[in-house]
Amino acid sequence: MKFEDLELAFEFVSAAGQYEHFAYVSKSTGTTYWQSDAAGLDDLPEDLNASDDYVEIPHKNDLNLGKDLIFRFVAQEIPGLHEKVRRIFSRRGAYGRYKDFLADLGLLDTWYRFEAEQTKGALLTWCRDYDIQIEE
Repeated sequence: MKFEDLELAFEFVSAAGQYEHFAYVSKSTGTTYWQSDAAGLDDLPEDLNASDDYVEIPHKNDLNLGKDLIFRFVAQEIPGLHEKVRRIFSRRGAYGRYKDFLADLGLLDTWYRFEAEQTKGALLTWCRDYDIQIEE
């Protein structure tokens, strides 16, 4: 499987709430299958539930890449502002306010790099755990 394909499937699953979008990968072929009632996608193989070949792509929350990731970044880069960030996330629309907050501090690019590195590392670990081969 190409890492870019895994990343695309992961982003699809994580773009919605948990258990709204699904993607599966065949360990033997690297083929990705998609399912979402909201998006009208139902591209699942007939033997999905009968075979150990398919693995469900995780949601970002399954890999601690949601709020956990944000607070790991805060602890590393701006530990004195933990309480401020916690307050940002106490209301709806928090992620946009968080990015505005980081932009004001000049840390938005640092956040994006951190998020990308942590996501890639978590996905590669997940692949190793499930014996999914990533093409170099």
